[in-house]
Amino acid sequence: MDRLELYRQSVKTFLKQYADSINQHPEPGIEVELVFDDEHDRYLLLDVGWEGEKRVHHCIFHFDIKDGKIWLQENNTDIEVDENLEEMGISKKEIVVGFHHPSMREYSDYALA
Repeated sequence: MDRLELYRQSVKTFLKQYADSINQHPEPGIEVELVFDDEHDRYLLLDVGWEGEKRVHHCIFHFDIKDGKIWLQENNTDIEVDENLEEMGISKKEIVVGFHHPSMREYSDYALA
């Protein structure tokens, strides 16, 4: 399997597993949506629905694959994504934490860009 396909499959597997864990204890009125765009290499996990009168549209995770790396654009959990991806054969140097300012990335174990 080439790296791009490994990245795609790993991100999808991670998101499916997390979605399955959420769906074991669903919130009434809230749906968990997986969005997989292989053409543009964008992958999201969203909460969508209603809490009473309040509209919910919340991004839990957002990944992009670009420039030969996995970009973690959003992580609204306390899960260390790198540990899960490392188990699938992806190192921290193949992951860019896109929600960190570029000037701060050099101080992490992750890829700069």
